[in-house]
Amino acid sequence: MKEIKIADMDHGEKARELFLEGYNCSQAVAGAFCEEMGMDLETAARLASSFGGGLGRLREVCGCVSGMALAAGAICGYSDPKDKEAKTKHYQLIQELAGEFKKENGSIICRELLAGINNDTNPVPEDRTETYYKKRPCPQLAACAAEILEKKLKR
Repeated sequence: MKEIKIADMDHGEKARELFLEGYNCSQAVAGAFCEEMGMDLETAARLASSFGGGLGRLREVCGCVSGMALAAGAICGYSDPKDKEAKTKHYQLIQELAGEFKKENGSIICRELLAGINNDTNPVPEDRTETYYKKRPCPQLAACAAEILEKKLKR
């Protein structure tokens, strides 16, 4: 894949461009925050790779939401398993992020977001053709998820 010049873009634009470059939905959102996560794009993409297509194309929780949660955890998550307050605060953040995504898009479930387009759970990803991009909301969903997280982090 070609190198994408994403340094001067906001996170929503970065996520959209990464998806259009061929990264899955989760990789696109997490990748948009790789610098804030303290890692390069390759590492962020590897960590997020399993969540595309609603967890390995199972069409469960949207990969954009999973990528948003992954980035939020890397940026402001907790690490002490005994810190109940930090765990509660982080889960509250994730619920707020998912709630905002659902409010803006109607669902956080991949198969619902892709209703009438493709709910195939075959593990083989679809070819990224012009038709693929025309019928899918995924680039916009990736941008939306990244924008939601960006706004939350700025508060």
